[in-house]
Amino acid sequence: MREPQLKDRLAMRERPSTSPVMFQRWSQLLFLHWEVPAGMIQARLPAGLHVDRHEGKAYLGIVPFLMEKVRPRFFPCISWLSNFHELNVRTYVFDDEGRPGVWFFSLDCNQPVAVELARRLFHLPYQHAEMSLVGDSYFCRRKKQNETATYDYSVKGPFQTAEPGSFEFFLLERYLLFSARPNGDHYTGRVYHAPYFFAALPEPEHSLLPFKWEGFEIEGPPVSSHVSPGVPVEIHPLQKAKRG
Repeated sequence: MREPQLKDRLAMRERPSTSPVMFQRWSQLLFLHWEVPAGMIQARLPAGLHVDRHEGKAYLGIVPFLMEKVRPRFFPCISWLSNFHELNVRTYVFDDEGRPGVWFFSLDCNQPVAVELARRLFHLPYQHAEMSLVGDSYFCRRKKQNETATYDYSVKGPFQTAEPGSFEFFLLERYLLFSARPNGDHYTGRVYHAPYFFAALPEPEHSLLPFKWEGFEIEGPPVSSHVSPGVPVEIHPLQKAKRG
């Protein structure tokens, strides 16, 4: 096992050598993060992945946002299929090679077709949900749950980009996802986009329900809150990882 260095983190944001298989835009993002015991996360990770830390501390995040202009390469956008809502519960990890990335515990989504395709093609734990954004209020209620998670925030500047090595860089600059199938097969997927422009957002209204839905007992306000207007994104082919 090799822990990632700054050069490894910077390397992940370079454009991959492969051709993208999909294009999309991530818009009106809210990044909320809580400091949590690293052992609590490690116990939920598959073999071969390790909790990534900033200055020795581990984090869980809730990220609601809009998915826009989603389309496969060589195909046009379809309005009813290409635009929807998503909210993910995520943490930060690295593999034995020292590659830093994201591990998703869940991804709530209000587009049923997108949920099924993402489960099958990217092996990600997408969940069906009813979701909406009304003004500055974002609502998410997962299927078979009675309570609704609510977030009130607005995306306003002034915006900045993260300084390499900073806390914001650790949380926001993530260009590799890890996923796994029930049979134990592991996968990696690269994305490419310009660094986020973001702004700090003091004390946004937030909900802890997505943590509860995943079996995490988290209390208190987030230790960091950021908003971003978003970025256009290239999705690159999923790669099967070597086992052992």
